[in-house]
Amino acid sequence: MKLKSTLSKGIYVPSMIFIIGVCILSAIFPEVTNSILDFVKNYIFINLYFIFVWSVTAFVLFLFFLLFTKYGNIRLGKNNSKPEYSFFSWISMLFAAGMGIGLMYFSVAEPMQHYTHTAFSDNSSLQRANDAQLFTFFHWGVHAWAIYGVVGLSLSYFAYRYRLPLSLRSCFYPLLKDRIKGKWGDIIDIFALCSTFFGITTTLGFGVLQLNSGLEKFNIVPDSSFFYQALIVIALVSISVFSAVSGVNKGVKILSRINIISVVILLLFVLFLGPTVYLIGTFTEGLGSYISNFFDLTFSTYANEELKQKWFFDWTILYWAWWISWSPYVGIFIAKISKGRTIREFVSAVLIIPTLFNFIWMSVFGNSAVWFDQNIADGALSLLANNPDMLMFSFLEYLPLTEITSLLTLAIIIIFFVTSADSGIFVMNGIATKNAPISPKWQIVSWGVLLASLALMLLRVGGLEALQSMTLITALPFVIIILLFIISFVKALIIDQNYYERDYSVSTVPWSGQSWKSRLGQIISFSDKQTTNEYIDKTVKPAFENLHKEFLKNGVNAKLNSFIDPNKIEIEVEYDLLNNFIYGVRNESKLVSDSLMNEQNTNDIENNRVFFPKSYFGDEREGYDVQLFTENELISDVLKHYERFLGIVSDEKNQLFTSRNINKRMK
Repeated sequence: MKLKSTLSKGIYVPSMIFIIGVCILSAIFPEVTNSILDFVKNYIFINLYFIFVWSVTAFVLFLFFLLFTKYGNIRLGKNNSKPEYSFFSWISMLFAAGMGIGLMYFSVAEPMQHYTHTAFSDNSSLQRANDAQLFTFFHWGVHAWAIYGVVGLSLSYFAYRYRLPLSLRSCFYPLLKDRIKGKWGDIIDIFALCSTFFGITTTLGFGVLQLNSGLEKFNIVPDSSFFYQALIVIALVSISVFSAVSGVNKGVKILSRINIISVVILLLFVLFLGPTVYLIGTFTEGLGSYISNFFDLTFSTYANEELKQKWFFDWTILYWAWWISWSPYVGIFIAKISKGRTIREFVSAVLIIPTLFNFIWMSVFGNSAVWFDQNIADGALSLLANNPDMLMFSFLEYLPLTEITSLLTLAIIIIFFVTSADSGIFVMNGIATKNAPISPKWQIVSWGVLLASLALMLLRVGGLEALQSMTLITALPFVIIILLFIISFVKALIIDQNYYERDYSVSTVPWSGQSWKSRLGQIISFSDKQTTNEYIDKTVKPAFENLHKEFLKNGVNAKLNSFIDPNKIEIEVEYDLLNNFIYGVRNESKLVSDSLMNEQNTNDIENNRVFFPKSYFGDEREGYDVQLFTENELISDVLKHYERFLGIVSDEKNQLFTSRNINKRMK
């Protein structure tokens, strides 16, 4: 019996050959493989670091440009699209996928490592503490989320606005056109799949090590042997697979909500039972320092300071490479949950809200650790700075209810592990199937089995570091891809804006000023539902019937469509390759303000609601009230829009908005 599959062989087979090949080499020859990959990684970081600095800066500036310009009003979907998820669910899923285990792993470890780093040993204790917070803010702030934001926004825009498949290849359509459905598109998706797999595998591997250390510390498991690591991986990946099979609307969304609530509880516990006043003061000072030093941090390369430059390569450049290598995975997942948002809403949420939360989180945990180290622990936490697996749990020992908070921390790590794995499975299957809407359950399960098997194999032989180096190496070509995303995106935005702002011919202005007395009577009166229906039946319908006959007489394939609830009628011109032209009028209602209701100059309005005939169009542009139009004026208005339609579809650059079969051609 042959199993049904939605996998695309052109993407899946080459990706699996490369992924499994790298993992086997890392497992059989871990030291040699790691040595080679580490050499390549270091060469890139030391000699090509400026590419990362300039590119990440460009990502930040580009998103702020979109945030404060007219392009921010564009919706990720049709003009009348609505978000699929509530704001809280959206932010929860976005946050869990974007940072996840890293927040638990580095919230204490990173500030302590900056605080104790030899590059800053000449500074005073106070200066080192301030710098530790500032550098942590820099690495987990706007720059990190700008990388995710550019990828996620590009994917969302082309998938929902241009109706292309939710795939990285779609972001190149304005540049490559139909060539993205061939080998060029496959290469882009193969790269994305491999990068996603490597990133998830290494992160989950390090998450298992931290989780195992925590379980051992509290005697839940006796040691950190491979046997217990294997049990942890098998148990958690099994939960992840179950969650992934349940789908985003169930498993991922529910777990993300639970996790964000748990994280906030732990955060508030440390804030109020730790050095509260100190934490609030240092957060305020740190936020001001981050804002005032934003551009210095962005462009600093420490070119004249050898010791600090090594720290710069090991931290800042490594972080930029790490976020970039993760961006296909996070970007695709963010795109999947962001349909219906405006560009401004997307950028604001993705760039600012997670950044602010990261700052609060890192301040509370990192500054608490530094304060405990200086005032209570007598340097004990500094000595553990290079043992991040244990540092979080050692830090919690200086707070009340240590066992409870440690168990809560373990639970959060577990849920982060599961949400990262299940959303990763979801994304990888989407890439490998060219975003097939439904995939068989065995196929979803197979991704989990593959993740668990390769992670265990690398944990067993110590090959995770080699795979981590491979992940970071992939960041260099992908940063070029993201820059091309921006070029493609800008080109599409210009077309988009021109499409919806295209002017009409002056020859079709509808009203000449005749019958002004009758029109005044219409203006000062308000219609009920029945009156509006009569207007549609007695004015709109005859106008459309006359125009329909004239279209047919001139060889234009047009038809009339009538609907009952709500009452509406439309004229539709049909095409084979283009989207059909539609102009319709429907009976709409709106609430009238109490202020107008109470005015003596206003005619009677019942129940604060008035009805009016409103135009609508096939391309979802906003319509308007047409109740003052006569038959001839209404015909003139239809012709105005039809003339605009023909002018747009005749322009080749607009075909993404006008071609009805563009999506089918891409599959």
